[in-house]
Amino acid sequence: MGGEQGMQPGSVVHGRSDRAAAAGSQCRSDRGARWSCVERVWSDVCEMRLSLVLLWLGAAAACGPSRGYTRRQGTRRITPLVFGQHDPNISENKNTASGPPEGRITRDDERFKDLVPNYNPDIDFRDDEGTGADRLMTQRCKEKLNTLAISVMNQWPGVRLRVIEGWDEENSHLENSLHYEGRAVDLTTSDRDRSKYGMLARLAVEAGFDWVYYESRSYIHCSVKTESSVGTGAGCFPEGAMVYTEKGPRDITTLRIGDKVLSASDDGKMIYSEVLTFIDRDPNATRQFIEVTAENGVTITTTPSHLLLLAAADGWRESFASNVEIGDVLLTRGPADVMRPSRVVKTRMLPKRGVYAPLTRTGTIIVDDALASCYALVRSHSLAHAAMAPLRWMARWRSSSELPRGVHWYASALYSVGDFVLPTSYRYR
Repeated sequence: MGGEQGMQPGSVVHGRSDRAAAAGSQCRSDRGARWSCVERVWSDVCEMRLSLVLLWLGAAAACGPSRGYTRRQGTRRITPLVFGQHDPNISENKNTASGPPEGRITRDDERFKDLVPNYNPDIDFRDDEGTGADRLMTQRCKEKLNTLAISVMNQWPGVRLRVIEGWDEENSHLENSLHYEGRAVDLTTSDRDRSKYGMLARLAVEAGFDWVYYESRSYIHCSVKTESSVGTGAGCFPEGAMVYTEKGPRDITTLRIGDKVLSASDDGKMIYSEVLTFIDRDPNATRQFIEVTAENGVTITTTPSHLLLLAAADGWRESFASNVEIGDVLLTRGPADVMRPSRVVKTRMLPKRGVYAPLTRTGTIIVDDALASCYALVRSHSLAHAAMAPLRWMARWRSSSELPRGVHWYASALYSVGDFVLPTSYRYR
């Protein structure tokens, strides 16, 4: 399928979600007929069954992260790290560990707003500087630290986790230290019992830190990847991305709830679909994006964890943007709203400002002339669309058109549940 071969919209996307295929005869009236209110509500109930099951399973698997919560370890025994050992057994700055440094963050830096304070009462912060700097860290670091705090209390009743160094602004570390980015912490236990530090390091590995080092007899060092490298939050498009409304192309930053944008229906027809809400929206955030360029000149830019819809023999297939390769085929908007496949010729990473993830009724959207899913982090578009049904349903009853900020609470909860109930092959890592 080359860049010059046209494809009619109706022939592009034959894939209907598993949810729709299974529930179609029960829940939907004839497509040509107007749905009654009763039919519409019944369809919503059927559509939400999968997501409600996922939420129930997540509630059964975990009540946290919260006080007293930890994953069931069963009879599996964990062994302490030995002094000088780090896990994984590679350099901290390798991509498969915490990754390379992205630059020092100062209080005057625009990225400073991405650091969040940690006021967990189950963690002691030394705070020698008296500025609260040790409490500042990235969201990912905060989440791992809070999980570790619970493990420490479960391992040693009456003992708390202690942070002796978090974000650093006083040049007390090596030049490329991740402490300067809020991605590293140095830890002890509150009783300062050094005999516990090997097990503390192992608990940090179990808590999900991306690199753990039993660095000193007096503390352990832990660090995490950047938010963008692991798909934290929802997949998004940057400031300057173009969408297509009934009144013409517009910058994605100008979209409002209730606007209608060009998308694709279940059967592949290009239609205008209502923007119900934003799964993620932060005009001030700066993230790492992937720019994918096709041979016909179409270029779409999105976060690595976002799902792009690529041409396939039976319609389309989904792929995380980070997995798109040269030779894959984008579905792009051609003349007279005819979709045309075009092969990918280049991809590259670059930082951009702003994150925007509009949710349309169809679950798809055309951005910068290329077809994309509205979803991220889960490898199946149809599964994500079914799981997001309650969010689409709730959006119909919104009482305000106020634009949200940050990741939508429902999406955040669902992504957390997915970590427990979805196979690893379905999750972005």
